[in-house]
Amino acid sequence: MSTLPAEAPAAAVAGPARDEEPGAAPLAPRARLLPALGAVYRAQLSRARVSRIPLLFVATFQSVGIMILMRGVVDGGSEARAVVAGSAVLVVAFVALNLLAQYFGQLRAGGGLDHYATLPVPPAAVVLGAAGAYASFTVPGTVLTAVAGSVLFGLPLGHLWILAAVVPLSGAALAGLGAALGLLAPRPELATLLGQLGMSAALLLGVLPADRMPGPIAWARDLLPSTYGVEALARAFDPHPDWPVVGLDLAVCGAVGVVSLVVATWAYRRAAVR
Repeated sequence: MSTLPAEAPAAAVAGPARDEEPGAAPLAPRARLLPALGAVYRAQLSRARVSRIPLLFVATFQSVGIMILMRGVVDGGSEARAVVAGSAVLVVAFVALNLLAQYFGQLRAGGGLDHYATLPVPPAAVVLGAAGAYASFTVPGTVLTAVAGSVLFGLPLGHLWILAAVVPLSGAALAGLGAALGLLAPRPELATLLGQLGMSAALLLGVLPADRMPGPIAWARDLLPSTYGVEALARAFDPHPDWPVVGLDLAVCGAVGVVSLVVATWAYRRAAVR
C-alpha cells in the first residue's frame, strides 16, 4: 500500500498548473506600412468603385460642359490650353478633394475612426490608402476630359502621356488637403462645406486663364495645390514644350502633395485620439 498522503496527488497536480498559468497575452505586432497601405487602398478602391461611379460621371460631365461653355469665348492659344488643363484637373479636385473631405468628415462623426484606431495599422496607411484610392479613381474622367478638350480646341494629343504624372501628383496634393479638411472639421456639414469651397476654388482659379486674373487672385492661385499640375499639363499642350519647366511644376506639385499628406496624417492622429 502506498504511504503517500491523500493530498499529495492534488498538490502534485496543482503545482504545475500554477507554474504554467499564462500571463497577459501579448498584443499583435503592428502592421508594416506598405502591406497596410495596400490593404487600405484595395478596400477603399473597391468601395469607391461601387458608390462613386455616378459622381465620377457628374464630375466628368461638369468639366466637359465647362469647356464647351468656354469655347464660345476662348478661341485658342495659351487660354485654350489653360481651360483644358484646368478642366481636366478639376475632375481630380471634385473626387479627391471634395468627396474625400466628405468621407473623412462622415467617418469622424460616425465613429469610423474608432474602428481604424483599434487595428494595428499605421495612421499614414489609412490616410495614404484612402487618398490613393480616391485619386486613382479619377483617371478615366481626367483622360476623357483632356482628350475631349484637345479635340474641341484643336490642341495636340501627342503629349497627353504627361497625365501619368499629373494625375497622381495633383491627386495626392488635393486628396491630402481634402482629408485634412474632413478630419479637422468639427462637424460633417462643415467638412462638406469646406470640400465644396475647395472644389470651387479649383474651378475658378484653375480653369480661368491666369492672364485675366487680378493680382491678388493670381497670388491665391499660386497657393492652390493643383495649380502646378494644371501648369504642367497646359505647357505639355505646346508644340515644343519646355520640359525643364514642366518638370519643375511637377516637382513643386509633388512637394506640396507630400506636405498635404503629412498634415492629413497629423489630423488623423489628432482626430483618432479624441
